[in-house]
Amino acid sequence: MSTGNYSFSMTKTSNPLSKPPPNTALGFGKYFTDHIAASDYSDGKWHTHRIVPYSNLSMDPAACVYHYGQALFEGLKAFRQKNDKIVIFRPQFNASRMAHGCQRLSMQAPPEDLFIQTLAELVSVERDWVPTERGSALYIRPTLVGTEGFLGVRPSNEYLFFTLLSPVGSYYSNNHRSVRIWVETEHVRAAPGGLGAVKAAANYASSLYAASEQKKRGYDQVLWLDAVTKDQIEEVGTMNVFFVFKNEIVTPALNGSILPGGVRECVLHLLREWKLPVSERKITMSELKEQYARGEFLEMFGTGTAAVITPVGELQHKDFTYKLNTGGETLSTRLYEEITKIQYGDIPDRHQWLMALDK
Repeated sequence: MSTGNYSFSMTKTSNPLSKPPPNTALGFGKYFTDHIAASDYSDGKWHTHRIVPYSNLSMDPAACVYHYGQALFEGLKAFRQKNDKIVIFRPQFNASRMAHGCQRLSMQAPPEDLFIQTLAELVSVERDWVPTERGSALYIRPTLVGTEGFLGVRPSNEYLFFTLLSPVGSYYSNNHRSVRIWVETEHVRAAPGGLGAVKAAANYASSLYAASEQKKRGYDQVLWLDAVTKDQIEEVGTMNVFFVFKNEIVTPALNGSILPGGVRECVLHLLREWKLPVSERKITMSELKEQYARGEFLEMFGTGTAAVITPVGELQHKDFTYKLNTGGETLSTRLYEEITKIQYGDIPDRHQWLMALDK
């Protein structure tokens, strides 16, 4: 996978941050590296590509992002393999998804080669921040915001594309053990024709209230239903979902209000490669209850860059509790081990999912 030929200036930090000691419980998004990468768009071109010390951003108070919400981001990871090689997992997928989101939000997408070179340049500079412990990684957050200062509802003509890095462990505090999920029946994350299929910052803003309320009750996340029937399953706030029935594995079909996840795509590829009966189709809470009553709803798990593969141990829908993943061999464990073995270099990357960095 080739990167671009953009020229990046480099300003090294004069005040390096302290790296977390080995075996530190990194959590997710608590630590940040010394530098960020940034590029500007104005007058019809991308320019001023740079790597600079991590610091506050300065923008016009009338910047479009503040008033009209032109903001999208991506999330992917870099891994340190056992031979000390650093690899980035599926950057081309994220570049493509950002470009799709830009089209929906009338934003100027960074070219794919600029997107990928930005990640490669920054991770190379910060390679010492890539953790060594299994289950950890360097999380990469490319972000695009409208920066032109004006008041009036229209797209910005100026943009800032910046990328920051964070050494992370497990997204959920339970360290890959099963999670408790609440099925949200009052609030809505996304509607048909809306922004649900793109990684817009607004999607997450609309999900925060319901998620925070349920965390107070001991749930890890919220499962969102469709905006019309409140029965059709869409996704969890931080991951796509899969259901394992006796004779079928199902994930909700991408319907325009579900974010197409990179790990979701990998899981579908692996399940088909393993000749397992997997379907992308409409799935409802009514069907889940019927399958559970018959004893044929065997397992549920989520997929995502942050969550990787996360089993669901409990699903609460109104006054009904589904108890899942209660023991024995699970498909989620098999998938987690397969994907992480590829990421950490334990088995060959037969799908060309990894981009290796030159030392």
